[in-house]
Amino acid sequence: MTPEQRADLERRRRQKNWAVLGILIALVILFFFISTARVLRG
Repeated sequence: MTPEQRADLERRRRQKNWAVLGILIALVILFFFISTARVLRG
C-alpha cells in the first residue's frame, strides 16, 4: 500500500468516525428531550 493510499484510507476512516460520533450525540440529545418531555408531561 502506497503512502498516498494509506493517507486516503486514514482520512476516510477519520471522517466516518466523526459521522458516527455526530449520530451518537444527536441520539443522546433526542433521548434527553424525549425523557424530559415525558417527565414534565407526567
